[in-house]
Amino acid sequence: MTQGEGDAMTEERPASEGERTVAFLLSLRAQGVRDLSVLRAMEKVARERFAPARFADLARQDVSVPLPCGQTMTAPHTVAALLTALDLQAGARVLEVGTGSGYVTALLAAMGGAVVSLERYRTLALAAQERVAGSGFAGAIELRHADGLQPDRTLGRFDRILVNGVTPVIPEMLLARLAPGGRLVGAMRVEGAARRVVVTRLADGSFDHAPGPAVRLPPLVPGLARAL
Repeated sequence: MTQGEGDAMTEERPASEGERTVAFLLSLRAQGVRDLSVLRAMEKVARERFAPARFADLARQDVSVPLPCGQTMTAPHTVAALLTALDLQAGARVLEVGTGSGYVTALLAAMGGAVVSLERYRTLALAAQERVAGSGFAGAIELRHADGLQPDRTLGRFDRILVNGVTPVIPEMLLARLAPGGRLVGAMRVEGAARRVVVTRLADGSFDHAPGPAVRLPPLVPGLARAL
């Protein structure tokens, strides 16, 4: 055997799709993600399907990814932490505020939720609709171009609400969409830092706010985007 032949035999082959998925899930477990329903959903929904083509190589890494309209795909470990806090049960009705790429929307559906997702940017809403259509979970998702911070009351109430961003306060109109016993997970700016918050609607109609750890999420802007 020549030196060249030996070198060719020892070249590493590219990782298979399954191997990349396993490595991705193991990296999340190494960061403390233990919720099996979240990990199973992240196994089923390929993040690269939702990332812009030029950033597809970053999809299996634990980093945020730029989106059009100045938005980002949240880093996977942050997404996993939010979904774990949401404690989503199969069959629950879920409102998502801020569709973005549609990746988290598909994860919510993969976890068994019946999802209504609201996105203020028409550009993102249309692109997410196309991606969700090919995800295998489109039947459980209703995607709308709308202001998620001021949801229409005709939407009814939801068992779970996920807010994909930071707000100064949780809007009253959003809390009004939460069913008794329901849970909202989002983030609020507290003393200059963004912190995760879990809001539970109690049986008497009052709300329990439980602040959590610091979280890296973008700020949310109310209203529909006029140009994008």
